[in-house]
Amino acid sequence: MIIVDSSVWIDFFNGKETPAVAKLDSLLGVEPLAIGDVILLEVLQGFRSDAQVKKARSLFDSFDVFAMLGEQAAVNAANCYRQLRQRGITIRKTNDVIIANFCITQGHSLLFSDKDFLPFVNFFQLKQINCD
Repeated sequence: MIIVDSSVWIDFFNGKETPAVAKLDSLLGVEPLAIGDVILLEVLQGFRSDAQVKKARSLFDSFDVFAMLGEQAAVNAANCYRQLRQRGITIRKTNDVIIANFCITQGHSLLFSDKDFLPFVNFFQLKQINCD
């Protein structure tokens, strides 16, 4: 399963032409895609109009939406964050830690454009979708 991060969805809905958006376009309707509840929150809170929210919700209705945080996931995510801090790496957003940890522990790939996920690729074997 491929999880698509909010960094890609935001560019997608804003009409930006990025390698990650192009990859998303190529995956839509072809590969099984999903989002997490945290990603859904991040995307929907950015819209200014109800019409935009309705359009996004309509698209997301065709995807699995996963609950990404529970007690054990919180402990695992905190451990990942702490290990990165010990290496001198600070992840700016807690949501990115939650999303990365979910994908790692559940074996899902992640399509993203946010560079804060790269330490998870490098140190925790987060499966990154290549945008080439």
